[in-house]
Amino acid sequence: MEFFMIKIRDWLPLLGMPLMLFSVQVIAIILVMPMRAAGLVAFEDPESVANPLIFIGMLLIFTLVLLALIRIGGRRFITLFIGFAIFMTFLYIFGALFTLVPGAAGTAAIGTVIAAGAATALLYIYPEWYVIDVLGVLISAGIASIFGISLAILPVLVLLVLLAVYDAISVYRTKHMITLAEGVLEAKAPIMVVVPKSTDYSFRKDTLNMGEGEERGAFVMGMGDLIMPSILVASSHVFVDAPAVLGPLSAPTLGAMAGSMAGLALLLHFVNKGKPQAGLPPLNGGAILGFLIGAALAGSYAWCSLCI
Repeated sequence: MEFFMIKIRDWLPLLGMPLMLFSVQVIAIILVMPMRAAGLVAFEDPESVANPLIFIGMLLIFTLVLLALIRIGGRRFITLFIGFAIFMTFLYIFGALFTLVPGAAGTAAIGTVIAAGAATALLYIYPEWYVIDVLGVLISAGIASIFGISLAILPVLVLLVLLAVYDAISVYRTKHMITLAEGVLEAKAPIMVVVPKSTDYSFRKDTLNMGEGEERGAFVMGMGDLIMPSILVASSHVFVDAPAVLGPLSAPTLGAMAGSMAGLALLLHFVNKGKPQAGLPPLNGGAILGFLIGAALAGSYAWCSLCI
């Protein structure tokens, strides 16, 4: 019995990541319609295959700015830079959420600013792991929803493949993503999710050393690993014409969700060995494979100009 309890304690934290990924995808699906109604799209033409290149260009600029701030020791600037980005994201998210509240139209603008400011302040005033996780799931869902309604299926597939390749190179070859993760964690910047290994764990007190061989008090995953496969989930819900098979969800959407979960299971298998891993290759790969299987089962090929 004692051995069994130890195994549960070792594996229970790993259930937190799938739960958060699932939550991100469900909330992103809920947000797509109010986001679309509010016109909160990132690109005017969702069908353009140039959009993934623009997306990656924006990501590279964001990464370079953070790396430069880390190199010069600008911890305060990192905090301000990420804090502003988070606040702007919350404005979009709460603006969309207020449209779902009956009779809130008159106070939506003021309520959005207050809610976005309070959520951002909470992340920095009390950055405990459960605060970061709850608000991190909301941020990830909001971003996935925005890009899900902004990118049709083919551009999303191109984006996910390119990002998976970039993530693998940045973790295993150039290793600058590990440097970025270390700097962000040192600055306690809330752009990751945290699953503690014990009940007495505190993110505010833990240094989360990223060195190999060091025992960490929690599993950490960047929000990007939650966001990217969820973009395909949101996009398939918006752009794929297929019959619903489970509530409002079609087989392609369910396939993308199931595939990303399978990819996450594979990722966690390697993460449990204690070494930093590139998350997007298995996550994006699983989401793409699951989507393609779901599309084949539904007979939905209108999104693929090469398939019809």
